[in-house]
Amino acid sequence: MNANLNPRESVLVALGAAMGSNCIPCVEHLVPQAREAGLTDREIRAAIHHADKVRQVPARKVLDAALGIVPQPSGGASAAAATCMSAAMGPETAAPNNARGCC
Repeated sequence: MNANLNPRESVLVALGAAMGSNCIPCVEHLVPQAREAGLTDREIRAAIHHADKVRQVPARKVLDAALGIVPQPSGGASAAAATCMSAAMGPETAAPNNARGCC
């Protein structure tokens, strides 16, 4: 533990890092530690929501950059693209008889 941070601060930093790295086992480990450090569930939830807002910023920027690189087709997505997208999202959303083998 960092000598410059108290236990509450230390676990809040660790929880923010765990959220930023999408580490479920880390979050599961750190929430009880946060309680032991004296944080209330309300404070823990607030920290989790704050960390989530922070981590969404770069995710949105990456999405915007990726979409900015690819021109948007006029008239919406093609049927083949829609089929590929549904297949990529999982079998429960995939179109039947996807013989194209895309995605």
